[in-house]
Amino acid sequence: MTLTETIVEEQIVKSRIRVKSYGEVFTPRHMVDRMLDLVREELETGPDFVDKTFLEPAAGHGNFLAVILRRKLAAIEKRYPSEKWPQESLFALASIYGVELLEDNHQDAKAIMLAEFLAFHEAHGVACAARTSLHSAAAYLIDTNIVRGNTLTGKTPGGRDIQFSWWNRIDGKPGMVKREPFTLASLREDNGFDFTVYDSYKTCRIDKVHEEVRADA
Repeated sequence: MTLTETIVEEQIVKSRIRVKSYGEVFTPRHMVDRMLDLVREELETGPDFVDKTFLEPAAGHGNFLAVILRRKLAAIEKRYPSEKWPQESLFALASIYGVELLEDNHQDAKAIMLAEFLAFHEAHGVACAARTSLHSAAAYLIDTNIVRGNTLTGKTPGGRDIQFSWWNRIDGKPGMVKREPFTLASLREDNGFDFTVYDSYKTCRIDKVHEEVRADA
């Protein structure tokens, strides 16, 4: 199959109704690659590329998110020893955020991200079955970072503020992370006050984030 045939067969719209109601048109893979080539240094080659954050405000079914993750994982494979791949791949996953309005797209986006992550480790013989810490931590990070909501209003379908978390490395403690919640709306504020009351979390290993240990527990 030629590249042209692949592009033609790629799903660009799901239905005319969705295009009319939500303006839903998916970005073709070749355009995704060209756009990400513009930020190759931040994504793949620059210092601290693993932790460089990316936010997709209209995630769709995850085509941008999955390619961002794929490129980060490929760069980790090239630049880190294999024993560091599980840890660094989780930090890479923690750096990718997305917001999607429609429920079916939201579920698809999370599924494709997890599939991309697991495929990388399975290809290298790393244990990542459903009950492993690697699998559980990855699924948790995806569920936390890829949220359903309206980017324009900053609200979830239930009317609550869209909330994300920074996953900060701890200096001098490799593999340790500190979770710091924030709202999407706070990213737009210019020297404004953020009165949101956030949960606080204990420092933990990146592969144990799914255990959800609160600082006040």
